[in-house]
Amino acid sequence: MTVMISGSGLYTPPQSISNDELVAAFNAYVRRWNDEHRADIAAGRVDALAESSSEFIVKASGIRSRHVVDREGILDPARMRPSIARRSNDEPSLLAEMALAAARQALERAERAPADVDGVLVACSNLERAYPAIAVEVQQRLGAGGYAFDLNVACASAAFAVQTAVDAVAHGSARAVLVVNPEICSAHLNFRDRDSHFIFGDAATALLIESAADRPPAHAFAVVGTRLSTRFSNNIRNNFGFLNRCETPPREPDDLLFVQDGRQVFKEVVPIVAELITAELARLEIPVSAVKRFWLHQANLGMNQLILKRVLGRPATEDEAPIVLDEYANTSSAGSVIAFHKHHEGFARGDVGVLCAFGAGYSAGIAVLRKL
Repeated sequence: MTVMISGSGLYTPPQSISNDELVAAFNAYVRRWNDEHRADIAAGRVDALAESSSEFIVKASGIRSRHVVDREGILDPARMRPSIARRSNDEPSLLAEMALAAARQALERAERAPADVDGVLVACSNLERAYPAIAVEVQQRLGAGGYAFDLNVACASAAFAVQTAVDAVAHGSARAVLVVNPEICSAHLNFRDRDSHFIFGDAATALLIESAADRPPAHAFAVVGTRLSTRFSNNIRNNFGFLNRCETPPREPDDLLFVQDGRQVFKEVVPIVAELITAELARLEIPVSAVKRFWLHQANLGMNQLILKRVLGRPATEDEAPIVLDEYANTSSAGSVIAFHKHHEGFARGDVGVLCAFGAGYSAGIAVLRKL
C-alpha cells in the first residue's frame, strides 16, 4: 500500500518580535540587574551580565524574528515571559486551539472532512497538561472519530508522529491520521539568558496522512520511506515536570526552563543527522543527487548548512534547503513542517524531497517523500 501526505496546514500567531525589539528588552533587564548588583560586581562576588545584540543573534543562529502568542509579557523587562490568560476547563486549551487551526487547513488542502479522520496525533515538545490528552480534545472539537493520543520526542516529534501515522495507515488500523504539532516554545524559554533568549518562537502545523488515491490532491506526496533514531544526551534538557513540587531541595526557577550546551549539540547532532539522511536514501536506493529539496528542522542556520554539506558533498542552495527560521525562529517540532508547507511547490510528479527533524534526546527522524 502506498501512503501519502495529502495536505498540510500552518497556524502562525499574529504577534511577532524582531531581534531589535527582543534585544532592547533584554538589555534593559541586564542594565537593571547590573545596577542592582553593582556592589557585588565591584567586589568580584558576581559577574556582570553582558548585553546582547541583533548582530550576535543573526551570526549565532540566522534568526531575525519570531512569532509568539504574546509579545507584551516577553518584552516587559520586569516579566520576560508570555502573559497568557488562564482558561477554564470548559474552554478550549490554547494548544488545542492552535492545533485546530492548522488541522482544518490541512484537511481543506487534502479535500477531506473531519469525519474522514480516525486518528489524531498531537506531537510536540511541551504539552499544556498531562491529561486528558490534547489530541483527544482536538479530536472531539474537530469532530474526528477513532482514537487520539499525545506524543513527545522534543523537536523530532513530527517525524516520529509521521512514521507512527504511516504505519497505522499501512497496517489498516486507521484510514487517515492527522499529525498536529502545536508549539508554544516561548513559554519554556528563559528570556533572561543571553545565549538562548532569542532561539524559540510559536506556531502550529498539521499533516494529513492516508492511503494514496487514484486521483491524489494537488499537494500530495507519497511517503516512500521513514527512519527514526535516538541517543541519550543531557545537552538539551527541560527539567519541568510534576515531580518538581515534591523535590527537596526545590529547584531554582531557571532549571525548569530550556537549557542547552549549544556547542556540544552542534558538534554531536550534525553527524547523527547527516548519517541518518545518507543511510535512509541508500536503503531506498535513491541517489542523493536525485533529492530536489530538504525540509530540515529549523533550529540553526549553520547547523543545517553543515548537515547538508556532509550529505551533498557541497553547500546546498537556498532552493534545495529552504529556511523559515529567519521569520519563525526555532518552532521545535513544527519547524520542518513549516518549511515543507511553505516550500513544496514546483515539484513535478516523481520528484523526491526529504523531511527531517532532530533535537533533544538526541532524537532524529526522516521521511522521504515523492510527489504524486
